[in-house]
Amino acid sequence: MSESSIKTALVTGAARGIGLATAKRFLADNWRVALLDIDEPELAKAMADLDAPTATMSIGCDVAIPAQVAEAVDAVVERFGRLDALVNNAGTAVFKPLLETTYAEWQRVLAVNLDGPFLTTQAAAPVMADNGGGAIVNITSISGLRASTLRVAYGTSKAALAHLTKQQAAELAGLGIRVNAVAPGPVETAMAKAVHSPEIRADYHDAIPLARYGAEEELAEAIFFLCSDKASYITGQVLAVDGGFDAVGIGLPTLRGQRRNR
Repeated sequence: MSESSIKTALVTGAARGIGLATAKRFLADNWRVALLDIDEPELAKAMADLDAPTATMSIGCDVAIPAQVAEAVDAVVERFGRLDALVNNAGTAVFKPLLETTYAEWQRVLAVNLDGPFLTTQAAAPVMADNGGGAIVNITSISGLRASTLRVAYGTSKAALAHLTKQQAAELAGLGIRVNAVAPGPVETAMAKAVHSPEIRADYHDAIPLARYGAEEELAEAIFFLCSDKASYITGQVLAVDGGFDAVGIGLPTLRGQRRNR
């Protein structure tokens, strides 16, 4: 296989968590991967751990700044010559009550979580089209499918991203580009471990049919599938990878208790 024929993915928010797990999944299938993140020291650590200098490149970038996004995509093309998949994973969150969320916090969350995928897709789509097409996966959230407290900016941004996914799918299909989204439920990320108390973790376990948090690698598998040729007739979809969390309503813990007591 010639260098020019090796598929290339760009993963944003790739220094840690789901983004890094996704980059590893692409590498396992012999893709080349551009890892993009605003946290350049953490990104440097990830690159050192991957130790794959010929198949990877790192890009420091704020996805909410158009000029930086354009430069990032240009850098990928200059290094690898093509772009076949884009994973819009970069995100930020503010967990505060609605009445305490500042306008600046609101703006920043929407800028990263919604403007970012808009800008990266605009920059990447023409490159993909020049090579016959590709796939884009936006990382939304269960918080974009069902409301909760302390997530007015985060949940709203992710709900909007789910609809942006459908808009992008409708408009880019003619260029041979598929666009889907993955909506993670509770996942064993560093952020979850830091902000979820034992009580919150217990509540999630009760509310999720599979009764556990997801693994970063499980999310990466779903993302990779949607970027692969095996998903060639799938576009405009939001796939919840959440252990069944979004599928159920109230009463699950009580019903489980009744079942155990029979």
